[in-house]
Amino acid sequence: MGDGTIGGRDRPDLWGEQTRLVRGGIARSPNGETAEALYLNSGFVYPDGETAAARFAGEAEGYVYGRYGNPTVSVFEERLRLLEGAEACYATASGMAAVFGALACQLRAGDHVVASNALFGSCYQILTAILPRFGIECTLVKGDDLDEWARAFRPSTRCVFIESPSNPGLDVLDIAAVAELAHAHGARLVVDNVFATPILQKPMELGADIVVYSATKHIDGQGRCLGGAILSGEAFKEEELKPFMRHTGPSLAPFNAWVLLKGLETLKLRVRAQCASAVEIAHFLEQHPAIRRVLHPGLRSHPQHELAARQMKAGGTIVSFFVDGGREEAFDLLRRLRTIDISNNLGDAKSLITHPASTTHRNIGEEARLAMGITQGMLRLSVGLEDAEDLIRDLDQALVR
Repeated sequence: MGDGTIGGRDRPDLWGEQTRLVRGGIARSPNGETAEALYLNSGFVYPDGETAAARFAGEAEGYVYGRYGNPTVSVFEERLRLLEGAEACYATASGMAAVFGALACQLRAGDHVVASNALFGSCYQILTAILPRFGIECTLVKGDDLDEWARAFRPSTRCVFIESPSNPGLDVLDIAAVAELAHAHGARLVVDNVFATPILQKPMELGADIVVYSATKHIDGQGRCLGGAILSGEAFKEEELKPFMRHTGPSLAPFNAWVLLKGLETLKLRVRAQCASAVEIAHFLEQHPAIRRVLHPGLRSHPQHELAARQMKAGGTIVSFFVDGGREEAFDLLRRLRTIDISNNLGDAKSLITHPASTTHRNIGEEARLAMGITQGMLRLSVGLEDAEDLIRDLDQALVR
């Protein structure tokens, strides 16, 4: 057996997770920089016409245009690919560009999609309002009802889409069981893994075909820039995804890719710390008399706690909870907070809280919100890197009537 090196360098496939997050994909220029190089160019030059023609024909390696690829973006894609354990990664301008691209590149008029009804507001809009404009139908099912999943499939079903845990209700779906159903009907499973992150859950190990991320969230982790990514098999990327994305243009900016690379370096450290605080806060809220209900996969009271323990390494960084009195009481609590910021973003180093019914899920309508369990008294807390004791003290004083 070899010593695990290639030409005197370590083999990335033998690295641990944290080493991949720090060193994965590095391609240093002749200048030998320690940090990843930032290539802020939109175009590339060629030594001759033959080289240009060969690159455009796919017969020669090399970059041709910023919308098609960039060296800094390539390093980000390779690092995330190594972390996820996927064959391929395609970076996008945002998380929603990743969701739409992963679906639209493989669907045609007459196709059918099955999805869980527990969805982020923009995902719900794509599936129920945007794709149907192009003759693509969608059936929403209750995520934890496998019989309902089985009944929803049709001969025209090409794709299945789920979030697990879901936004903001933290529904945990049985990824392996849904994948088995999808594959039995010749459909691909797309998993939005943004709440779990690749640190806590790797859906491809459970049978998913495609995984999407909003890198804006935990991967950046400091509220600096937008980005997204699609992880898949090599054939899917080359034959279906890449042609669609190159010609529709939702490419990741090189500067954003560079920022996201810096975020990946500390992703595991941040997520672990945030998870530890989140479960501590969830336990505090569960025992508070002003709280009606608390949702966090790490709590034994969570409906899918045992499933979450099998699929995820921890319960995640998000805590959703319900106050009595509906919207008025929820807004009163937000007004009284002194440390936690009101914001609809998540995965940030700073703790952020939002009222989903009036922000992230405002446009889907009351009927759809109630089907997801989103009431006017629901709040979603993204736990940051502050001391858990400070966050608990802030919540405690805000909950005093």
